[in-house]
Amino acid sequence: MSIPSSALTSAGLIGGFAVARASEHRHWGGVVAAGLGLAAVEVCRRRAGAVPALALGATYAGALYSSHPLAKKVGAWPSVFAVTGATAAAATVLARQR
Repeated sequence: MSIPSSALTSAGLIGGFAVARASEHRHWGGVVAAGLGLAAVEVCRRRAGAVPALALGATYAGALYSSHPLAKKVGAWPSVFAVTGATAAAATVLARQR
C-alpha cells in the first residue's frame, strides 16, 4: 500500500518550506518540495491515470508559485498552510478519478 498523494503533497509543501527556512538554503527546500511533489504525482498516476496526475502536478506547481505572493499578504506560514490545504484537497479528489 502506498502513501496517499495528499500526504505527499502536504509533506512536500510544508517540509520544503521548513527545510528552506531551517537550512537557510532555498534550494534544499526546493529539492524536498520537488521530490515529494513528483512522488505524489506518481502515486496519483498509478491510482487514477495520467490526466489526473498531470492535473495534480499543475496544482502543486501552482501552489508553490502562489504561496509567494500570498505570503506577502498573510505571512509565510499561513500562506504555506493555505496552499497545502487546497492542494491536499485537490490530491484527494484527483486520486479518486477512475
